[in-house]
Amino acid sequence: MRIATLVLATQLAAAAAGASEPVDLDLVTRIRDEGFRRSQVMSFAAHLTDRIGPRLTGSPAMATANAWTLETLTKLGLANARLEPYRFGRGWSWSRCALDLTGESGQSLVAIPQGWTPGTKGPVEGDAVRIVATIPEELAKEKGKFKGKFVLVSPARGVEPNEKVPFRRYSDEELRAEGLFPVPKEKDVDEWPEKLRNRVAFRDALDAFLVEEGALGILEVGSRDGGILRVPRGGEPVDASPKKIPAVLVMTEHYNRLVRLVDAGETVRLRLDVGATFHEGDGMAFNVIAEIPGRGKPDELVIAGAHLDSYQSGTGGADNAAGVAIMMEAVRIVKALGIQPKRTIRIALWSGEEQGLLGSFAYVDQQFASRPPWPESEWTKPSILRAKTGPLSFKPAHARVSAYFNADHGGGKIRGIYLEENSAARPIFEAWIEPLRDLGVSTVSLQQTGSTDHVPFDRVGIPGFQFIQDPMDYFSQTHHSNLDTFDHLHSDDMRQAAVVVATILVHAANREEMLPRKPRPKE
Repeated sequence: MRIATLVLATQLAAAAAGASEPVDLDLVTRIRDEGFRRSQVMSFAAHLTDRIGPRLTGSPAMATANAWTLETLTKLGLANARLEPYRFGRGWSWSRCALDLTGESGQSLVAIPQGWTPGTKGPVEGDAVRIVATIPEELAKEKGKFKGKFVLVSPARGVEPNEKVPFRRYSDEELRAEGLFPVPKEKDVDEWPEKLRNRVAFRDALDAFLVEEGALGILEVGSRDGGILRVPRGGEPVDASPKKIPAVLVMTEHYNRLVRLVDAGETVRLRLDVGATFHEGDGMAFNVIAEIPGRGKPDELVIAGAHLDSYQSGTGGADNAAGVAIMMEAVRIVKALGIQPKRTIRIALWSGEEQGLLGSFAYVDQQFASRPPWPESEWTKPSILRAKTGPLSFKPAHARVSAYFNADHGGGKIRGIYLEENSAARPIFEAWIEPLRDLGVSTVSLQQTGSTDHVPFDRVGIPGFQFIQDPMDYFSQTHHSNLDTFDHLHSDDMRQAAVVVATILVHAANREEMLPRKPRPKE
């Protein structure tokens, strides 16, 4: 009985806190009217995907995306629109990729260049062979086998019957589960960084070995089947310029045929033509920043962000033209309604996210909290393997950020928000989403979610939040794949998401106090 009484008292206290949080219902009504009836969200997404296309950081297309979003935000009436630079390294782009199995049983094979691979400088032909080595020490045993050859570096990938529905929305039961907080496990030794170091070391050794051998190219199997080509994370480490050979990712069903033929002792003759360009320049990349200035507390910030860059496989629709378009539409709604928020609402469109959240980490480092700079030796490593250089130093602006909100889970409807274990914020968000429940927004979760641009903010103690969105076909089909195009975005979902974001941004900006913070992270 006493336990039940305590639980009831806790629930009543939370309800009372939520009830005391002001919600401007007139404002909610106006935002819904503007966002549902005069939306530009799909127009924003279409321009990024169809007109600009794949947007790798450091590529000419990314520069075009930076310029277009900067111009568009300015036309929407936002102030202080600017590009903020950070060190990235050389850029890369590709213009063509043709892989053919020649001969009487020939076939055009579906393939995509790996990021930061050199081109072939015209079509090249050679036989396909397999390599057995999996660690650098085994490479010497295979010396002399690869001159003038295409090297199959992956085993065949099994194709199992897929009984899962590729397109889905959260059920009520799944949303209730998202709202539960699983007790964190005690921290064990994390073996993942060491595994990554070993994988990077082997790939660098393999590239150098095959260059010395005179191989023509590397073929690697995709991680999906059913015609989906999903490229692996990232690209060449920043500022590293090791010798490389052309490398392509091949559709599973086509790659497996090559492996079977080679294993059967057949001669497998291939022709590869890859057009790729490195963009040296000054090695700088840019984040796009613009603002709706606050009236009353203009030095305090509410930040809305999404990453503008994408992979080379598709046109970056769900990942992440969707998030960019949602955030741009949210600030358009605020400006169109003539809302003058107390705090400044800042929009940030990041680059370098796909290489390890580089743009948002650099921005947080420049503006809010930083560590001593990396020595030059660290710049040749993947960003996630660079060592911490010292304790955090907090800047004055750190204390003036109320919250950062991120959109990077595709184009599905927003169903709630992850609070990153910020319990004090829970009753506030529960009050804010109450008038949005008829739109399907119901879940305020204390769970953490990672691998996107709220992480740099959260890691330095700034409240950083990621929205819960319907999965759609994001992880099943489009994420980092050749299917990530405008066709997988849906107007009803995108408009709903922008309305929800605009509502949350304005309430955060107009709140009397800044949002509560968790304790600063321990070093």
